[in-house]
Amino acid sequence: MARRPQTRPARSATPGDTLLRRFTGYCMKRAYLVIEAEVMAALAPHDLRLTAFSALGIIIETPGLTQTALANALSIERSSVVVIVDTLENRELISRNSVEGDRRTYALVATLRGRRLFEHIAKDIETREARLQAGLSPAQRAALCDYLGSVERGGEPDGSAG
Repeated sequence: MARRPQTRPARSATPGDTLLRRFTGYCMKRAYLVIEAEVMAALAPHDLRLTAFSALGIIIETPGLTQTALANALSIERSSVVVIVDTLENRELISRNSVEGDRRTYALVATLRGRRLFEHIAKDIETREARLQAGLSPAQRAALCDYLGSVERGGEPDGSAG
């Protein structure tokens, strides 16, 4: 009995994903992978992870929040936040300040160094995102974020429209 030769796709050929492109989640994930690679490239020279960068941004925007509030904002376990806060504090990007009347709770505040680093990285990420979104108008970019926010809220409006 003759053996059939095995056929392999050419190296340059990629499997089709037309059937998958009808799913919003699939399209979002594919786009996110491209964006994530750019964000990681912006963070790498500063030896910072995405979650730590996100935490720093939230702390800058909400000075004095607690570790529990930060965990809720990031949608992660409180124990995981402790590691992130320790890292940011050890790098002198934030400070943990005692809360009057509660010795177990700390108010998190970004240091000047932390704010400067965040702004430096944010500008790099904005430049990278602008390059990725060069085919979109400013209105389309804003609409994209609005649409994604609507998906995040489960289709509910954000309530900011008149």
